[in-house]
Amino acid sequence: MKIVIVGYGEMLRALISGVLKTKHEIVGVFREENIKHTPFKKFLYDFLKPTDDYNFIRTHQLKEIKAKSVNSAEFIQTIKALKTDIILVGSWSEKFSMQTINTPKIACINTHPSLLPKYRGPNPYLQVILNNENKTGVTFHLMDVNYDTGAILHQAETEILKTDTGESLKHRCCDMARNEIINLLNNLPQKLKEQKSQNEQESTYQHQISLADSILDFEKETSIEIDKRIRALTPWLKCHIPYKNDFFTFESYKIYQKKSKKRPASIVKKTNNSLFIVCKDGYVIEFCAIKIKRPFSTFFTKLYLEKIIKTNEQAI
Repeated sequence: MKIVIVGYGEMLRALISGVLKTKHEIVGVFREENIKHTPFKKFLYDFLKPTDDYNFIRTHQLKEIKAKSVNSAEFIQTIKALKTDIILVGSWSEKFSMQTINTPKIACINTHPSLLPKYRGPNPYLQVILNNENKTGVTFHLMDVNYDTGAILHQAETEILKTDTGESLKHRCCDMARNEIINLLNNLPQKLKEQKSQNEQESTYQHQISLADSILDFEKETSIEIDKRIRALTPWLKCHIPYKNDFFTFESYKIYQKKSKKRPASIVKKTNNSLFIVCKDGYVIEFCAIKIKRPFSTFFTKLYLEKIIKTNEQAI
């Protein structure tokens, strides 16, 4: 089969790697820079600051499709000219039109990093950790005009570890996609016959995270919940410790297994670069290598720790 791959980032590279291990042919790749930049700006980025995607595509000497959108006339014409059997998608921000979906000879297939119909929408890697799930996975499904709603062709599961971050879970899901796309393509006729409609009653949709999700609330969250939030948001957002009208970031943290009798959100100890704060459940978390969110952060952090922050105050 002749395959065009559309996507960006680690999932795009995983799908390319997987398809290259099959007998099928990648006849074109369409990457995110085509819709983010003008042709001239894209040329400058590729020359001066090439992305990992660009270098990966160049290394494997794959044909790049040039168009302004997956729904543009030039993209659809190229798909037809390449006699494309499958459009395979791995991470994309545009909604595909029905015309684009119907252009390849066989199907337009999306790769979604969750066990659909649960966790539709952006970045399910962090959402499954935030919601305390014990498993997730990768779903290959037929595309329709809505996000992540088409019939399921193939799924694979992985356990969510208690030490997982959003980043480590993303790596594992992309590794799964690299292996499972081989299974899907080599058994596609049977998978198409056995396709399964998604159960809408079981569906969930998660919206994109915002900066507000990164603010830790020691009065309302236990040490377990704070640990979960920090891990889930890594590497997309640094979590913030609120203090009066300021915020601190940190590089690492440690949860102590001895409870404090101080009120939740109390700062029970400070060092020259750390804060020890009580959580809702009484356990103390040490936040290390903290920095205040201000210009000249090194100077202001040192000043805050020495002169302003006092132990037994509350981080609010």
